[in-house]
Amino acid sequence: MSKRVLIVVTNVGHYDDPSHPTGLWLTELTHAWHVFEEAGYDMTLVSPLGGAVPLEPRSLKFPNIDKSGKAWLADPAKMALLQTTKSPDEIVSADFDAIYFTGGHATMYDFPDSEGLQRITRELYERGDIVSSVCHGYCGLLNTKLSDGSYLVAGKKLTGFAWREEVLAKVDKLVPYNAEEKVKERGALYEKGLIPFTSYAVTDGNLVTGQNPGSAKETAKKVVAALGRSEG
Repeated sequence: MSKRVLIVVTNVGHYDDPSHPTGLWLTELTHAWHVFEEAGYDMTLVSPLGGAVPLEPRSLKFPNIDKSGKAWLADPAKMALLQTTKSPDEIVSADFDAIYFTGGHATMYDFPDSEGLQRITRELYERGDIVSSVCHGYCGLLNTKLSDGSYLVAGKKLTGFAWREEVLAKVDKLVPYNAEEKVKERGALYEKGLIPFTSYAVTDGNLVTGQNPGSAKETAKKVVAALGRSEG
C-alpha cells in the first residue's frame, strides 16, 4: 500500500488590506509534491473551506518561481486541483499517513481556527502518524490541542517563518500577528537557521517542520524518512 499524504492549502487571497494580495506560496506545494511523488505516495489537497486556492503573486515571479512551479502552472490538470480542494469534513484522518501544511501569508488567517483541520491533525498525531508544515504552515498548528487539552506544539522542537524573515520580506506591517512569538507562547521550542531564507527543517518525533519556502524540499524528505521509520 502506498503512503497517503494530506496536503493543506489556503482559501485566503489577501491580507487585512484587500489591496495587498497573498495566497499559497506555490513552490511550497510543488517541491513537496515532487518529493512525495518520487516516493510513490498518493496526495490529496484539502483547504479550510474546500474549493479554490488563490496563489501568492510574489511566488510566481523570479526568483521565487522555478521549474517545478512553472510546470505546475502550465499543467491544466494540476491547476484544476487548486480549484477543487476537499474540505475538512470530507476527510477521514484514518485514510492518511501524514498531513503537510503548506504556507504563504494567507495561511495566517484561515489555518489557525479551522476546527476541521485541528481534528484531523490531532487524530493523525495521536495515532503516531506524521504532522508536518513548512513556512507559515505552522500557523495551522498554533491552536491545535491534544485530547488531554495541551497544545500539540508544547515542548516540541519546531521551526517556521521567522519574524526576522517577515521584516526582511517587508511584510511585518501587513501580517496579522507574529507567528514565531505565538508559537513560543504555546510552549514550542522554536528553532531557526543562522541565515534567513536558507533551508532549515526540524524533526521531533512525528512532528516535522520547515522554516521558509526554501525548506519545502528538505521538509518533505524528512517526512518521507519519518514515514519510512514508522514502517520499521
